[in-house]
Amino acid sequence: MRLTKKIINKILKENKKTFEMLENYDKTRELPFQRKRIDITLSIETLNKLKKVKEKTGKPISQIIDKLVREPKNFKCF
Repeated sequence: MRLTKKIINKILKENKKTFEMLENYDKTRELPFQRKRIDITLSIETLNKLKKVKEKTGKPISQIIDKLVREPKNFKCF
């Protein structure tokens, strides 16, 4: 099969997000779905709220924070 410009452009269009992710990986050596451990300081009040949400949902606190940052309007536990 010979790749024409039309076929190449179609492949690029269909997989745009993947190609952007790989391009970013070439620059940073990080993929968007990788996880990274960090240290943060939270107030006791915030930590207690997060613990309550953890007990209510059964999800780890890191996943709760991830979701709050990515989709703040869709998260209704607080």
